[in-house]
Amino acid sequence: MFLANHQKFIEMDELSHQKVPFFFIIDFLVDKVEIFTEDEISKNGLLIDFQCFSNVNKQETLDKKIKWKSFPESLKSFKKGFDHVQKNIRQGNSYLTNYTRKTKIETNLSLEEIFHHSQAKYKVLYKDFFVFFSPETFVKIVDDKILTFPMKGTIDASVKNAAEVLKNDKKEKAEHYTVVDLLRNDLSMVADDVKVDKFQHIDFLKTKQKDLYAMSSEISGNLKSEFKGKVGSIMQKLLPAGSILGAPKPKTLEIILEAEGFERGFYTGVCGWFDGKNLDSCVMIRFIEKEGDQLYFKSGGGITHMSKLKDEYQEMKNKIYVPIH
Repeated sequence: MFLANHQKFIEMDELSHQKVPFFFIIDFLVDKVEIFTEDEISKNGLLIDFQCFSNVNKQETLDKKIKWKSFPESLKSFKKGFDHVQKNIRQGNSYLTNYTRKTKIETNLSLEEIFHHSQAKYKVLYKDFFVFFSPETFVKIVDDKILTFPMKGTIDASVKNAAEVLKNDKKEKAEHYTVVDLLRNDLSMVADDVKVDKFQHIDFLKTKQKDLYAMSSEISGNLKSEFKGKVGSIMQKLLPAGSILGAPKPKTLEIILEAEGFERGFYTGVCGWFDGKNLDSCVMIRFIEKEGDQLYFKSGGGITHMSKLKDEYQEMKNKIYVPIH
């Protein structure tokens, strides 16, 4: 970790200790940490729409027919990284690896339009750079209680008895157990009395392309005294987020960097809003990035020893959507 980042986490600690509201964005590799106080947010071309904070004015209805086309890589190309992940899982180097891809997309929507008209729990537009619409909370802190909500496992809602099928799918179940276990351990680094409050809760996600069910759980604990009022120290301890990395963390990170062959950047990093007392943060998934004039959608899923190539390839493609309906 760079010294500059360490400095940024100290800055976050100082702001939270002084009860100063701020927004932060941290990339996947925890190389880039950006902090914005309330008056700096709009100046830096950031639009934020969280349940607990928004700097967005209501928009007119979108009155054009949406054009949306994705150009996923071939199954053969996807298989290359998938096989590398599977080989490492067989060798015992990882038991869950989150494998993601970068897909070229074409749409008649601007990043701003996608931001304003998509519906999600967490939305951020970083002007001319990226937009995301994430359903996944990273951690919340409310009155010194810390909560996390790992989301792992999705299924096409049109499948018969989809919610039940998802809940009982062996592979999805194993993946979900692993992430819950990983995040329970992670939370234990900064909190006491860590427990799973809800297990395998099913959420419905509506999208333009297709409706999905996703599986999540809820884990909570009481912040240890040395972490109270220290948002930076908490983030430094917990990142990268377990749900989009895998387990065990250090070796799995190596496997991901070898298998993926592209830079995730801010995709699968985290961002959050501290209101002076409590924190709400999310994992930056469902992510569209602009490179030159080209848009790319980054998506993926967790791989375990039970994963089947064609299913994982399909899941990666299923997640290339905008929740505008």
